[in-house]
Amino acid sequence: MTDLRAPLPPTGDDPADNLAPAPASVDDVRRRLHPAWIVAGVGFVALLGAAAFRSVPSVLIEPLHTEFGWSHATISTAVSLNMLLYGLISPFAAALMDRFGIRKVVCSALVLIAAGAGLTVFMTQAWQLVATWGLLVGIGVGSMSMPFVATITGRWFVRSRGLVTGVLTAAGATGQLIFLPVVSMLAHAHGWRLPSLIVAAVALAVVPLVWLFVRDYPSDVGVRAYGAAADSDAGERVPATGGANRALKVLASAARRPGFWLLAGGFAICGASTNGLVGTHFVTAAHDHGMPPTTAAGLLALIGVFDVAGTIASGWLSDRVDPRYLLLGYYSLRGLSLLILPSLLGPHTQPSMWVFIVFYGLDWIATVPPTVMLCRELFGADGPIAFGWVFAAHQVGSAIAATGAGFIRDLQGSYDLAWYVAGALCGIAAIMSILIRRPKIVV
Repeated sequence: MTDLRAPLPPTGDDPADNLAPAPASVDDVRRRLHPAWIVAGVGFVALLGAAAFRSVPSVLIEPLHTEFGWSHATISTAVSLNMLLYGLISPFAAALMDRFGIRKVVCSALVLIAAGAGLTVFMTQAWQLVATWGLLVGIGVGSMSMPFVATITGRWFVRSRGLVTGVLTAAGATGQLIFLPVVSMLAHAHGWRLPSLIVAAVALAVVPLVWLFVRDYPSDVGVRAYGAAADSDAGERVPATGGANRALKVLASAARRPGFWLLAGGFAICGASTNGLVGTHFVTAAHDHGMPPTTAAGLLALIGVFDVAGTIASGWLSDRVDPRYLLLGYYSLRGLSLLILPSLLGPHTQPSMWVFIVFYGLDWIATVPPTVMLCRELFGADGPIAFGWVFAAHQVGSAIAATGAGFIRDLQGSYDLAWYVAGALCGIAAIMSILIRRPKIVV
């Protein structure tokens, strides 16, 4: 790679020096484009796919219930395991990325997802659903979850770190936006097996993209992290240490600080009130009120549209506003929206439901950028792994809510109690967030 820091040759008296500059060549454009943006772009595609793979089971609950007669709680158990592993694998994946490299971990994860999704077409028993969508896909998506975002932004960016965190986090919403309506229509028209095979094919298609374009550190391609000062060592390769053992050491260290538990507790409620409840059960709940499943899936995808804008804006704000105040506002507003949701559900989409979709969508995962920023402030270089544990709490909350809401639906015939409990918990998360004490020196 050409040294971008090399001085330009001196100008002479050649008449050609006075000519208008030639148009920029493709090579010139490539030299001006910092490699960090290429890594972030490929990361966006991988995260987009992971979010899509993770969201597919939520629209397959009714087709699986119809074909096999499995209860909503049984199917939700597989979804819960998927969410649980999605979180619990995350800190170990972040540590393994430090030990073995981003490419190897992410490519292996994509292969696991393809295997899990593809094998579902042969299942005949409920435990096989748990083993494929729950175990294999859960491990796969967990290996390329939010700590993957923290790893990329921590290594490759100094300037615009919060904004890039928001953009990469928004990949989750974009994946949901693209896949949910398509999967719902395919499952309705051709059965649930075709969407499973499509997920497997897409996962395999992303593997060569990651392998060819993602590098572990900026120093691997002869540059500094984007926005780093000339005398900074940001982006320099550091010796690989620890692996999975390091994840446990970071947990032991972080657990001694109150800020970790406040972040983890708030993020557990975040997971319960988004992926666990709305992401898993919104389509079924809307269908209970007479709304066609394809319409409900479209509304859920529309939440993803507004989430893209909300999360990117949250990343921009996280560079400028105290992250604790952002979390206070996000959790408070989300709680209010969930408390009124039961009164909005019906066979037709009323204007009030559109207001909820816009409002809730802007808030869906806007909590991620400020949470990542707080983890970096509180835990420094261990921030990505500490965030992995905080994210694990997020997915524990998701899993509890996914299974709990399924039981509530089976016992009471509606999801109303689940919405009310989630709304109240969001108020608790808002209080926990504002109690976090930031360090005096921001890392």
